[in-house]
Order: sequence, then C-alpha cells, then structure tokens
Amino acid sequence: MAVLVITLAAGALVCSVLTLLAARSYRRQFPPRLERATPISILKPLAGVDEGLEENLRSFFLQDYPEFEILCAVREAGDPAVVVFEKLRREYPRVPARLIVTGEPPYANAKVFSLDRMLAAARYDLLVMSDSDMRVEPQMLRQVAAEFQDERLGLATCPYRAVPGRSFWSVLEAIYINTEFLAGVLVARMVEGVKFALGPTIVARRATLEALGGLERFKEYLAEDFVMGKLAAEAGWGVILSSCVVEHRIGSQQLAENLRHRLRWARSTRRSRPYGYLGQVFLNPLPLALIVLVGIPACWPLALAMAVARAVAAWAVAGWVLRDPLTARRWYLVPLQDLASFAIWLAGFFGNTITWRGRRYYLHRDGRFELVGPA
Repeated sequence: MAVLVITLAAGALVCSVLTLLAARSYRRQFPPRLERATPISILKPLAGVDEGLEENLRSFFLQDYPEFEILCAVREAGDPAVVVFEKLRREYPRVPARLIVTGEPPYANAKVFSLDRMLAAARYDLLVMSDSDMRVEPQMLRQVAAEFQDERLGLATCPYRAVPGRSFWSVLEAIYINTEFLAGVLVARMVEGVKFALGPTIVARRATLEALGGLERFKEYLAEDFVMGKLAAEAGWGVILSSCVVEHRIGSQQLAENLRHRLRWARSTRRSRPYGYLGQVFLNPLPLALIVLVGIPACWPLALAMAVARAVAAWAVAGWVLRDPLTARRWYLVPLQDLASFAIWLAGFFGNTITWRGRRYYLHRDGRFELVGPA
C-alpha cells in the first residue's frame, strides 16, 4: 500500500510540473491578426432565466464585429427567457436576432435538438454555439474569426473562467474549474493535442458539422461536446483550444443542487473518457499529500512538495492563464475544494443515473443516455 501511495504521489508531482509547462505553452500562442471578417451566426439555447441572463446575452449583442446574427431557442413560447431576449432585441435593433420555438425534443439531449433547429435557420457558415450562462468581451468574435482564417481549422473550443454566484458552494465549484479542471484541459492539449471540445462555447464551421453527419449524430450523448471534438479530430479537421477566454457564470446553486450537478459531470466524464477520468487523481495532489502525511509520516517532505506543487500549478492556471480574481482573493479555499473534489471524484465511480433540468436519465457505458422520467 505504501508503494502505491508513493507512486500516486510521484505521479501527482509530475502532473503539477506538466500543468506549469502546459500553461506556459498555451500562453505562448498568439491570435492572428484579423484580415477578413467572415459573417458569424451565434446559436444560444435558452431554458428559463439563469442568474445574470440579461447581461450574459447583452455581451453577445455588444460584439464589435461587422456582420453577425444571434439565434436563440426555447422549448415553448411562454419560457421566461423570451422576455429577456425580446427586451434586448428592442434595445439593439441593428443586431439581427431571431427566436425559435422548438417544441419538445424527440430525443434525450435537448440542447443538441435546440442547436440543430437553430443551425437549420442560421444564415452563415461560421457558427458560435454558446450556452446561456456565458459572458464574453466585445472582441470575442474578432478573436475566433481570426483563428478561423486558417482553412484547415474545423472546430475551436473556448477555455472559460468560472464566476460564482452568491452561494458558497458555487465559489468552491468555480475554484475547481479555474484550478483543477482547466489544468487537465491544458495538459491534454500539450500531451496529445486537442481531441475534444468544451461545451459552454464551441466555434465550428458548418462544413465540419455536416461532414460529421450533422448535429443529430450527437443526440444520444450526454457529453456531446467531447464527442464532437473527438470525431472532428479523427476526421482530420483542425481542432484547437482557442486563445479567447470566456466567462462561465455558474449561478448560485445550494449544496444539494451543486452536488447533483458536479456528480452528473463526474459520471459523464467517467463514461466518455474512462482512462482520463482515472488520471484525474493526479490533478489533485492535496488529498494524496494528506494520505501520505497520515499513512507514512516519515515522508512529510514529499507531502510538503506536493502541497507546494499544487499551489504553483493552481497559480499557473488560475492566475497566469485565466487571470482569475476569485482564486487570487480566496486562495485559502483551494484545500477545502480539493477535498470536496476528491470526494466527488470517488463518488463518480458509482451509479449510472443523473438528473438534469428536472429529469432523470440513465447513462450508458458508451456515454449515450436516455430519459427515465421526472427527477
């Protein structure tokens, strides 16, 4: 057992070093200069009024870009998000904006259904698919359009900086995203290239999606973003982690809701990337350091080294890459978040059901999922 613990600890130290190198590698990429402004269609699925929805949507209406349109989709015309959308459409009449009422989705992934309906109505061939809880800077479209001047590029995924709501649990989750989750993304990018996508904001060519069989190909997958990036890379399209960092406004979930959300994420990752899920243990060295300290007290220098390595890796990701003020201000919560993350990671190995927007789903081994009934 002692050999196993020390081996895991050594792996975590190596992973922390890789995180630092991966952050440096990402920081060294510079977006090209925009030479031609390709028209862009922004596709945004909506469902209810998320915390900060109006300002999130407003940030897309305020894009400093010559030609773009915004399409939003809701299941039914009475969705409260429609009021927010119509207010902004009146406020910015020069921005072409349309609302699509999709009706009930005929398959499990309602987001994919909404995106597919909007794609059919979209005028342009460069697409930004973005969740309702994303907020962006006015130059966002310029940055991604500059990257897509490379004709070989088929899909880009935007890294995101999590911004919590008012709840303590959303603060812990934001610190997790900004220090641990993105660390894994950066290391994967450096070690094997980008063979995935991150769902909150994906930029893609229409031709890429069509070559993959259209959005309906992803209708049965919970982690449709990961599968989309994976299949695009396998088909020979260029897939990148964009230089454009966006904001993920995660809201103010209380403990029970937050745990269900994070457990859904964990189980989805376990099904989509089983080996990657196992490897997450190396991204979180503090719980391993605690195990070393309690189980093998003589190895306290190793535990100390792991704690220092975690601090440096967290700074590299949250501070250097994301410029995250939350982690800089509340760094003392990182150890608590790491323990919570480790517990959720362990729990993610068990169970095959998830809850999502008031519905319960069964998650299959290959990452597909199906509706079971109300939560």
